[in-house]
Amino acid sequence: MSAGARISRDALGVPHIEAANWEDAIFLQGFVTAQDRMWQMDALRRLAAGELSEVVGKRALETDEESRRLRMRRMAELQERTLSAEDRQIFAAYARGVNYYLETQRGNLSFEFAVLGYDPRPWSVTDCLLAGLQMHRNLTTSWKEDWAKRNMLLGAKSPEDRARVDVLFPARAGWEPQPGSNAWAVAGSRTASGKPILANDPHLEFTAPSTWYMVHLKAPGLNVRGVALPGVPAVIIGHNDKIAWGLTNLHFDVQDLYEEKIDPATGRYLFQNRIEQPVIEREPIAIKGEKTAVIPVFVTRHGPVVITDGPKVYSLRWTAAEPGSFQFPFLQVDRASNWEEFRAALRRFSGPGQNFVYADTAGNIGYQATGILPIRQGFQGDVPLDGASGNQEWAGFIPFDSLPSAYNPASGRIVTANQNPFPAEYSYAVNGTFAPPYRAKQITDLLDARKGIKPEDMLVIQKDVYSGFSLFLAQQLIEAADRTKATNPAVVSSVAVLRKWNGQMEKGLAAPVITANLFLQVRKALAERATPGKGALYESAMATAVMERLLRERPKDWFPDWDQVLLKAMDAGVTEGAKSQGSRVDAWDYGRLNLLTINQPVGGQLPVLGAYFNIGPFPMSGSSTTVKQTTRRLGPSMRMVVDLADLEASLNNLTIGESSQLFSGHYKDQWNAYYTGTSFPMQFNKVDAKSTLTVQPLK
Repeated sequence: MSAGARISRDALGVPHIEAANWEDAIFLQGFVTAQDRMWQMDALRRLAAGELSEVVGKRALETDEESRRLRMRRMAELQERTLSAEDRQIFAAYARGVNYYLETQRGNLSFEFAVLGYDPRPWSVTDCLLAGLQMHRNLTTSWKEDWAKRNMLLGAKSPEDRARVDVLFPARAGWEPQPGSNAWAVAGSRTASGKPILANDPHLEFTAPSTWYMVHLKAPGLNVRGVALPGVPAVIIGHNDKIAWGLTNLHFDVQDLYEEKIDPATGRYLFQNRIEQPVIEREPIAIKGEKTAVIPVFVTRHGPVVITDGPKVYSLRWTAAEPGSFQFPFLQVDRASNWEEFRAALRRFSGPGQNFVYADTAGNIGYQATGILPIRQGFQGDVPLDGASGNQEWAGFIPFDSLPSAYNPASGRIVTANQNPFPAEYSYAVNGTFAPPYRAKQITDLLDARKGIKPEDMLVIQKDVYSGFSLFLAQQLIEAADRTKATNPAVVSSVAVLRKWNGQMEKGLAAPVITANLFLQVRKALAERATPGKGALYESAMATAVMERLLRERPKDWFPDWDQVLLKAMDAGVTEGAKSQGSRVDAWDYGRLNLLTINQPVGGQLPVLGAYFNIGPFPMSGSSTTVKQTTRRLGPSMRMVVDLADLEASLNNLTIGESSQLFSGHYKDQWNAYYTGTSFPMQFNKVDAKSTLTVQPLK
């Protein structure tokens, strides 16, 4: 600290930091984040680095082994060595703040450390990078899908079967469920105020504590409010005095598996007719109460070996591991005052690939795709590649100026919900797990149906649970039953419910349970048809857009009678549903199927008290294809609405609360608002402080 500063906390416990310079503000961000989230931060860096077993024992060993094979800590250490001086300064300031908290609170840390019987080590720049890399891994892991497709292709009995597998794995449609998000901006021509409004609700796995941490940083040249990632400095999503921005995951494929030709006797491998020697790293994994495990990691020119399948080995190339690629532009984003400065900052953004949505007080809205995205020439990267020939190597990365971008479109709106933003005639090969269009279309339709839009309208849209896909599937069953004059009681009772349904995936309704079970059974039939006996490799993540396409086109080489496929699937779906919902289809309740419990990983395991620390079970509305994308695993991780006409009218809330301290009043004080779809003012220039801490510089 170079000068005096102040930390004011509002009614939600959100820290509003006022400091003499940005470095002091970031120092205090590290301090307050550690106050509220130290256990979460330590768990994140351990998860990324493969060090959970050291504190929780052998049950985390498999998780740790995967992190070690991915070389997450080594990647973070390499990134640290190549940081620019300014980026290093930002991370170092944050780490100093975390460590000041640890130094002054030894013996008084949160409950989890006491239960597990250890103290966290000091925080470092590498730890900041590890926390960020963990999110990078969550948002870009696609190699397991490549492996699943490879295994299905191996099970294909004919060229026709292989073609069917390709239909199930399209290059431009996604797997579900997966982390997604919604973000949109509307121009002043569409709002009541005449100024833009921006909305964002990133969809991630439910966690206790919340994924995001609310914070407000104020210093000369810096006044930014929004959410940060615990363990990472600066505001990642939010607004300042002039601009606002939101994010959704791009889902461009940035990972490729390579089948290496390795000599099992020597470990050497072939590349372009040359013999090369892999780097062999030994990773010791400390295990609480057990002997240290040591795993060897083989690293080829493409990356670490992540799969060994008999005599074959497969290495992973991942953009996150590209030497010298990492840059951290978020403090630059936080200080940007217009579109040009905002885009200049995004040029430095390395990943995970994101869709940035923008709005400013001058009345502009914009969109920019970002990230280091590989150029593939002559191959798609959807199955393991030939690592020996050198013919399937990346040809650099797509230039920033060639990435999709928009500024003040004539429509007066920008909508991204993880759909594919790359045009069909794009000059580079495109592969990714892009989301089907249902969420993006519904957001667009709801915006277009409104005039004089206000911030509260955005919250209504964020809560919307209409599924165009599920209604389509219901209609397909109804038409099949009518055409065949179905008499099967299971089908007849299901159709009777679906005829009166409007596509709302609401808890308390029977129709969403019927369509969910129908989807599962049709998905199973499609996967098994493509590769008999191997379909289970794929059926758990089939894209709804793939199923819709097949049901619309009804190719005869798949099934001679698609109506019968639907009727048999519904019969099986009713049989399966009756096991948990009872025999009366019209009495089924979607909330019982879509039941959410958020477990606190340490406190939630305690007898008696655990029920207090866990959230739920709560019946949820929404599905993977609704704007409010909700499953039992993932959903909106926060909701933000920024009014560029009046920043004080902006709204923001987390899933649970600001603090991970189990006995804090801010542990779960936001849950009821989150669950009911209400929100809280995003206090900015007018802060109603409930407590204030004055900080003096260290002597």
